[in-house]
Amino acid sequence: MSRLVAAGRLEERVPPHVALVVAILAVSTSAVLVEWSRAPSLVKALYRVVFTTAFLLPVALYRSTDRAAFTEIRPRDLGVAVASGVALAIHFASWFESLRWTSVAASVTLVQAQPLFVAAGAWAWLDERVTRRTAAGIAVAVVGMLVMSGGDLLAGAALTGKRPLYGNALAVLGAVTAAGYVLAGRSLRQRLPLLPYVTVVYVTCAAALLAATLTRGYPLFAYPPREWLLFLAMAAGPGLFGHTVLNWVLAHVESSVVSVSLLGEPVGSTLLAALLLAEYPTPVTLLGGAVVLLGVWLTASARRSADASAE
Repeated sequence: MSRLVAAGRLEERVPPHVALVVAILAVSTSAVLVEWSRAPSLVKALYRVVFTTAFLLPVALYRSTDRAAFTEIRPRDLGVAVASGVALAIHFASWFESLRWTSVAASVTLVQAQPLFVAAGAWAWLDERVTRRTAAGIAVAVVGMLVMSGGDLLAGAALTGKRPLYGNALAVLGAVTAAGYVLAGRSLRQRLPLLPYVTVVYVTCAAALLAATLTRGYPLFAYPPREWLLFLAMAAGPGLFGHTVLNWVLAHVESSVVSVSLLGEPVGSTLLAALLLAEYPTPVTLLGGAVVLLGVWLTASARRSADASAE
C-alpha cells in the first residue's frame, strides 16, 4: 500500500505527460554525445549503462521499500526483466554503431520505428486496444520517418565515407529490440517498483555489453578524460533523465503513446546535430520532421480522447 501511495504522490507532483516531455528532450541529446565520442560503439554503450546503474543502485539499496522489492521479484518477472536487459543491450549496440555509418537524422529516425512493433506486440501480448485514430497517428509518424531518412539518401554527397544502407539496417534492428524493451517495461512496471526494475534491467544490459566488448577485444580503461566525461554525460542525460524517467512514465501511460511520443527525438536530435555537429538537414528531412510531429500530436490527442470517454 505504501508503494502505491508514494507512486500516487509522485504522479501528483510530476504529471506523467510532463515527465514524458523531459525524457524526450533528454534522449534527444544522445546522438550528439555518441558522435562526439571516439571510443568503440560497444564501449560507449557499456559505460553509458554502467554509469547509469552506478547512479541508481545506491538509491535503490538505500530505500527500504526498494530493498524489500528485490526479494519479492517473482522468477517469471525476473526472467522477463533479464530478457528486457538483453534487448536493451542489443538496442544500444546496434544503434550506436549505426551512427558511424549513416546520418544522425536517418539513424535516430529509423530507430524510432519501434511504434510499429510496439503496437503489434501490445495488441498481441498486453491486450491493449489500438484505436483507428491512434493507428492513423502511428502511420503518419512513420511516413514522416521515411521522408526524413530518405532526405539523407537523396543527398548522397553529405554521406561521403559512410554506408547509409548498412547504418539504416542497424537502426532498424535497434528499433525492433527497443520495442521489446518498451513492451517488457509496460508489463513489469504494473507489478514492480521503478528502481528495482531498472536496476535488474541495467545490470543485465551492462553484463551483456561487457561480454560483447571483451569478446571483441576492446580496451576497457585506455581512454582520455574527455571520453570519460562523455560517458558520464550519456548516463546522466539520456540515461537518468531519459530512459529512467520513461520507465516511470510507462506505469502511467500506454506503451503505444510513449513509443510514438519518442518520435519527437529525431527532430530534437536533428536540430542538435545541425547546431553542434554542423550536420545540416535537407529540406526533405525538415518536411519529414514536421510530419513526425503531426503523427505524435495525432496519437497523443487520440489517447486524451480515449481517457475522456472512459471517465
